[in-house]
Amino acid sequence: MFNFWIGVLFALVNFGLFLLCYRFFGRMGLYAWIGMATVLANIQVVKTIEMFGLVMTLGNTIYASIYLISDLLNEKYGEREAKKAVWFGFFTLIAATIIMQLVLVFEPQETDIAQGSLQTIFGLMPRVALGSLCAYFVSQFVDVKIYSWLKKKCPGPNQLWIRNNGSTLFSQLLDSVTFCTIAFLGEFPMDVWWQILLTTYLIKFVVSAASTPVLYIARSMKVDES
Repeated sequence: MFNFWIGVLFALVNFGLFLLCYRFFGRMGLYAWIGMATVLANIQVVKTIEMFGLVMTLGNTIYASIYLISDLLNEKYGEREAKKAVWFGFFTLIAATIIMQLVLVFEPQETDIAQGSLQTIFGLMPRVALGSLCAYFVSQFVDVKIYSWLKKKCPGPNQLWIRNNGSTLFSQLLDSVTFCTIAFLGEFPMDVWWQILLTTYLIKFVVSAASTPVLYIARSMKVDES
C-alpha cells in the first residue's frame, strides 16, 4: 500500500504546483507547465513500479496534467490557444530529445560519474520520445477537437465535468495504445506489456477524472495576464 499512498501524495503535489503555476504566471504558466510536463513524463516513464499486484510506469500523473491544461485553455481562451499549447509541448519534447542525445555523444572524463546514469535514463529516450510524440500529437489534437465539440453540445458552466472527462475518455485510450505499442512492445514480456497498457490508461483517466475539481478551481481563478 506504500506505493498507493505515495501516489496519492504525488498527485496532490502535482495538482497543487500546477495551480500555483497558473495563479502566479497566468496563461504563460500553462505553457511553461506543458513544456516541463512533456519532458518529465518521458523521464519518469523509464521507472516501473508495482501497485495492487500490477506493473505500471511512472509519468502518468504529470502527463495527465497536460490534458488538464489543454482543456483549461480551451475553456477559458478558446481552441486556438489549446492547439498552440499542443504544438509547444510537441516542440519541447523534440528539442529535449535532440539535446540529450548529443549530450550522450560526448566522451566522459575518467572521473565522470554521470554518463552511465544518463545513458540509462536517456538512452531509451529516442524510442520513448517517438512513442510519446506520436501519442501526444494524435491524442492531444483529438482531445481539443472533442472538447470543442462538447463545449457546443454541453455549454453550461456546471457541465465542465462532462467536457473534461468526455474528451479525455477516448483521447487517453488512443494515447495509451499508441505510446505503449511504440515505446514498450518487445521491450517487456507480453503479459507485462498488457499490464502496463491497462494501468497506463486507467491511471491517466482516474487522475484526469480526479483533476476535475482542480479544473473548476483554475477556471475561477483571477490571474495576471499581463
